[in-house]
Amino acid sequence: MGDILGSYDVLGAFWLTIRLAFFGALGALVLGTVVAVMRVSPVAVLRLLGTSYVNVFRNVPLTLMMVLSVLGVTYIMGLPLSQDVQQNAIRWAIVVLSVYHAAFVCEALRSGVNTVPAGQAEAARAVGLTFGQSMVNVILPQAFRGSVAPLGSVLIALIKNTTVAAVIGTADAAGLMQEVIENETGSFSVFAIFAIGFVILTLPLGLLFTHLSRRLAVKR
Repeated sequence: MGDILGSYDVLGAFWLTIRLAFFGALGALVLGTVVAVMRVSPVAVLRLLGTSYVNVFRNVPLTLMMVLSVLGVTYIMGLPLSQDVQQNAIRWAIVVLSVYHAAFVCEALRSGVNTVPAGQAEAARAVGLTFGQSMVNVILPQAFRGSVAPLGSVLIALIKNTTVAAVIGTADAAGLMQEVIENETGSFSVFAIFAIGFVILTLPLGLLFTHLSRRLAVKR
């Protein structure tokens, strides 16, 4: 195990995994919030677009999206996000992780919206707030509070799914593990290093979101 840690940049690989997860989660949260608002919008066209987005991206394999982002968009269509091969792969990985997990963020937030009593929206309309104002000032703050646990599950799933980015050549933890296995042959120590690394990344988050969901639960 010491030889592997000394010969390979394991910490650098996990740092890239953290970066992919952070920016992917940020993009997914922003895009997922927009799609969630579309799904509960009174405008039928927006509801249709939001529903279509969720149905499409929840059912397209993440691996396929990763491969298409590089082989299809970068090389066939000629639309790279960077001229550097490694940076292009990293940026596309962030985009794909954001787009894919936004569908799950949307459903988590929609479940939170469903926990908000209908009287809240009616009261907002009664005082003259528009749909957008009622969503921003009344509904969404309560929806985020009610969807802490499912949002935590989506974040943990996103961290695990960063391993899929290895198929397009990112030098993250999964990509490095593949390289180590090819060069050093598979062994329990290789598996243990990377398994412990992902446990360190995900276990504290699971405990944190469980604590927050209990702390922020609305007493009814």
